Amino acid sequence: MFDPYLAKSLRYILSVILLTGNSLPLLPSDLQEADTVFSRKEFSAEELVRGERLFYGLAYPAEMTVDCEKCHNTKWSDSLNWNPDALEISVKYLNKSGADLQAVLLRPKGKKMAEVHNNFQLTNEDVVLIKAYMDRFVDVGIKKQKPVVTNLLLLIISFVVFSISLTDLIIKRIFRNSRFNLMLLTVSSVVMIWILAAGAIAFGRARDYSPDQPVKFSHYVHAGQNKTDCNYCHYSARSAKSAGIPAGNICLNCHFLVRSGTRSGVTEISKVTGAYDNNEPVKWVRIYRLPDFVFFSHAQHVTAGEIACESCHGDVKTMDRLYQVPDLSMGWCIKCHDTRKVNLTNTYYKTYFSGIYNDFTAGRTDSVMAAVTGGRDCGNCHY
Repeated sequence: MFDPYLAKSLRYILSVILLTGNSLPLLPSDLQEADTVFSRKEFSAEELVRGERLFYGLAYPAEMTVDCEKCHNTKWSDSLNWNPDALEISVKYLNKSGADLQAVLLRPKGKKMAEVHNNFQLTNEDVVLIKAYMDRFVDVGIKKQKPVVTNLLLLIISFVVFSISLTDLIIKRIFRNSRFNLMLLTVSSVVMIWILAAGAIAFGRARDYSPDQPVKFSHYVHAGQNKTDCNYCHYSARSAKSAGIPAGNICLNCHFLVRSGTRSGVTEISKVTGAYDNNEPVKWVRIYRLPDFVFFSHAQHVTAGEIACESCHGDVKTMDRLYQVPDLSMGWCIKCHDTRKVNLTNTYYKTYFSGIYNDFTAGRTDSVMAAVTGGRDCGNCHY
């Protein structure tokens, strides 16, 4: 007859093996030691440095290294990294224990993470020190590149040269030859006017603007590889002023079943499904934005103008990370209206531009630019 005590002992040993991933079960003394390590809250400066070195894969030889930074960005990048950045995972595990971090590092549940984290070798102390560095990283944050100040520096230098030359020409007269001062005044004036004019023209425009989004959504994956029609997600583009941002239930039409991506695993999709389950919207960051004094209707351009999405938004089917393609200047719009032919067979023109439509059907004209149908009427855009 089978001993029930032995069966209970075997179940305990099997459960410990499955939980720890070790070939032998942990003894109670080992478990107590692990709890002591994971409960640590205070760390010396030397230990924090070691935690940083562990995070960057600098503490062990190459065959034993675990380079977290290789997958999780610590600096801002304009290219899409499917893995969560260091700040995101640091915030996620800020109020969790070292044991929780150890579980996801050494015994990940997702298929994608299991492939990447395969054969990780970290002690309990290593995991705790890595978490200590991650906790500190929450305050440090992602490092962004400093803005280029070349034009500002050039403007300041030109202004200083202009001021000195003008003062010398009027008051001091250090340079006997006034042509030298006049030359400096001319050059510095041209440089200042050019910088100020270029800055004024670019003011309010955001070409190549590509903000970080709350979810790493790829148009290349959805519109390119999966061939999802733009109007399926942006369903109001044909009938409303705005193309609209799809609601959570649109995403769940597919992701009710598709819960794991081939690139990001469950990380990014869980953000969408989690927001839907909690009845919260995903707070997308708008990229294309026109000034308040400009009227623009997607319905007018998509339905009446029959303009394809990529004409204004670029080839989004190839974009992992979406960015603003045109500068959205008035000159850009006018140029399009002056050079784009309208489709006079569209019933829209038969209804609203009957004269032009009759000329077309009678053979008196074969094409008309958008400018003729109101594309250069100021009141259509600035009413």
